[in-house]
Amino acid sequence: MIKKFLLASAASALVAGAASAADLPRRAEPPPVFTPVPVFTWTGFYAGTHTSYGITDNGAIITRGNNGPGAGPLIGPTNTNTVANVASGRRIGVFSTETDKIGKIGGGFGYNYQFTPGSGFVVGVEASWTWTDLTRGRSYVSPLNDVSTYRQSVDWLGLVTGRVGYAFDRVLVYGMGGFAYGNVFYDANFRGNGAGFPVAYAGRYSDLETGFAYGGGIEYAVPTDSFLNFLSVGRYLGIKSEAITLKAEYVRYDLGSRNVLVNSINPATGATFTAATGSYTSRFNTEGHLIRAGFNYKFGGF
Repeated sequence: MIKKFLLASAASALVAGAASAADLPRRAEPPPVFTPVPVFTWTGFYAGTHTSYGITDNGAIITRGNNGPGAGPLIGPTNTNTVANVASGRRIGVFSTETDKIGKIGGGFGYNYQFTPGSGFVVGVEASWTWTDLTRGRSYVSPLNDVSTYRQSVDWLGLVTGRVGYAFDRVLVYGMGGFAYGNVFYDANFRGNGAGFPVAYAGRYSDLETGFAYGGGIEYAVPTDSFLNFLSVGRYLGIKSEAITLKAEYVRYDLGSRNVLVNSINPATGATFTAATGSYTSRFNTEGHLIRAGFNYKFGGF
């Protein structure tokens, strides 16, 4: 009887233990840790440098005489009827001067905002400065050997532009447009018959001119593991950036036009030369194209 009781108790204990074990939580491997891949964004500040190639455009200089019949005789080495001088070709009415040149260096800074990381629309604003050093000068010799010399230059060009583009991950295609300003120089000198004659008329203007600019470009953000990151020379100077970008862009600029008074500077040249009187007006235009290439350091945005 006692044996049966002990066997029944043992069986009950085994069944109760099995039931308790079934209630315990099962051991399972922890789920894998998911680390999202960083998505590149163009949002952030940037600053960089560039070089350029400049081409002047629409360089026609228009000259007109200001003194008509009665202003002076139609004889002698210097005709003081300046309207007649232009009409007869002694002073050229329209004279074209164009040039192209590799610019020195430039730089800029700005801010971009990308609406959706990865691919999406990007807007921004940028201020840049380019040392253009574009100078052009030509001389015209009339059939009567009257010499007219013109010279004009754009020393540097500054831009403050807005940018709108679309990013394909690390590639950004954009358009730009806004305010342009630069230092210009205009100069005109008119001589009588031959180079030996003194300058009879001269005019000059040098100052800041303003206008507009527009264009577009493409920019590429170099991956951090790319061999092209050797271009990030800033790291050797202690400049810490999150990315370096390479860019190429086209800019069309127009600083408008300016009338320059070319006035008589030697009304009494002695017995050898006829006195020069009256004046001319020469109208200069400043517009052209820039092709710029460079790189930027990008700060912020991953």
